[in-house]
Order: sequence, then C-alpha cells, then structure tokens
Amino acid sequence: MAHKLLTTLALIVIMVATACSQIPEDTLVPNYDQLPLAISDVKPLRSLVDIPLQDKLIAKLNENKKWKKLIANKKMAIGLVDMNDPLNVKFARVNGNVMMYAASLPKIAVLLAVEDALEKGEVEDSEEIQSDLRLMISKSDNAAATRMIDLVGYDKIEQVLKDPVYDLYDEDYGGGLWVGKRYAKLGARHPDPIKGLSHAATVSQVCRYYYMLAYGRLVSYDRSKTMLSMMVDPELHHKFVNTLNQVAPKAKLFRKSGTWKEFHTDSVLVWGTEWRRYILVILVEDPDGEKICRNMVTEVEKVLSHNLISH
Repeated sequence: MAHKLLTTLALIVIMVATACSQIPEDTLVPNYDQLPLAISDVKPLRSLVDIPLQDKLIAKLNENKKWKKLIANKKMAIGLVDMNDPLNVKFARVNGNVMMYAASLPKIAVLLAVEDALEKGEVEDSEEIQSDLRLMISKSDNAAATRMIDLVGYDKIEQVLKDPVYDLYDEDYGGGLWVGKRYAKLGARHPDPIKGLSHAATVSQVCRYYYMLAYGRLVSYDRSKTMLSMMVDPELHHKFVNTLNQVAPKAKLFRKSGTWKEFHTDSVLVWGTEWRRYILVILVEDPDGEKICRNMVTEVEKVLSHNLISH
C-alpha cells in the first residue's frame, strides 16, 4: 500500500512539473515592463471610469480659471488612463465625447488602417511603407502621411475606424478618430458625418486607441508591437514631451501630437517606473495651447501621484 501511494505521488509530481514546463515563463511571471502587455483579460476602457480619479482630475483642472472656462465652453478636453496597475486600470475624462479638430493627431488612425491592410494582405509591405509610417508618426511628416492615405484610401480608413472590433468612430459616442483629407493642399475631402471635420478626434476614443495598443489589441499582438515601435521616442520635443523629458527622462514615450492655428493636440502613453504609467490626451482650441499642454503634464502627474498615496 505504501509503495502504491509513493508511486502515485511520484506520478503526480511528474505531471505537475511537465505541465508547468509547458507554460510560457511570462505567463507565470507577468512582465509589466514590456509593451504590449501580455494579459488575457482586458476589460473595455469605457467600463473602467473611476469616479474618485475623475473627481480629482476635475478639481485640479478647475483650479486654473482659464482651463475651467475652456472646458465649460467645450474648447478643451482631457483624457487620462492610470495604468500603474495593469490589472486595475482607472479612466477619467473631461469632455470625453466632444469631437474637435485634431490636426495631425489622427495620423494614428492612418497607422492603424495601414497595419490592418498589411495584416490582411491588401497591400504589400515594403521598406518605403515602413519608413513613411515612422516619419508620419515620429516627425508628423505630412508628405509621408499623404502617401499612406493614398495607399489605403478614405473608405478603408473609415471601415477600420468603424469596425466593431475597434469602434474608434462611433456616432453614439460623439464620433471619434477621423481622417477625411490628405495632409496636402490638393485632394478631395471626406468629412466626418457629425461635424463635417476633416481631421478629428475625441479624447475618449484616443485613450481607447492607446489602451488597446498597450494590451496588444490593435490588429494583433505583433502588429501592436510594430505600431508601438513607430510611436516610441518621438522626434518632436514640444508640448507633453517638453515637460516629460525634464521630469521623466528615462520613461518610454509613445506619442502623437498635432497643431493647426489655434488647435493644439497631444497624446502620449508614458511607461516609466513606479506610478508613472499612464495615457494622457488633450484637445484644446486656444492661442496658448502649446503652453497649456506643457503645464497639463505637471498638473495631471500631481493627480496621479496623490491618487497612488490615497490608495
């Protein structure tokens, strides 16, 4: 009887050891330092609105009388995603579904459409395409963006943005990301159905874009990884990046901004140490938009650091 028991226990040990050896190491010990995150249970961002974070963000923004007025007049929108704990994400937004002209920020939608087309074999990859994608994002190169828009076309971009898998333009949520004009003087317009904008965004939809990207949910895990490589280490050092380079020089920044006349936009996924892991998006219509963007990082980081302490 004792011999039988020992034999059974030995078999159990072997089975458990074999099963464990077949589980990828990163599944046993999740690596939260590497993006995209390999997490299977990813909740929809809209379900992760955190009221305490929302209240703290609004209170901080309202301390600035000018910002408070811009928000009241729907000339400024802010989106914030606290990803300090990737398993317990917190989302806050102000004027989240207010769609505004977004200048070059919607080039991230072109990036998604091209990667989707590449994945489905609708276009053939090349060094020229990869170069243009990087130029379009890191340097916001208009000629490169126009070539990529011409490559896939407006219908493809719209189809991808409205695809239920992404839902990045949804009339039930005020619209969202939209590209309906080449980044050039010539060319037909394909305005969005709600406001007739040629390049548009809402902060909530841009936050959702970065959120899905961070978890490898845009096109595929590998395509998301490629998209992150296009967005990392931005080569334009203004707005958010100007401040982040000073306060978090070692943090990884994945970023796309835009400027046209009084319209200033910026968006960034910050991946640093401790609490400095978040998504921040701003759309603002004001002559001082550049300064507002720089200062916004400082104020939002106060909210995030205090939020960590309070929990």
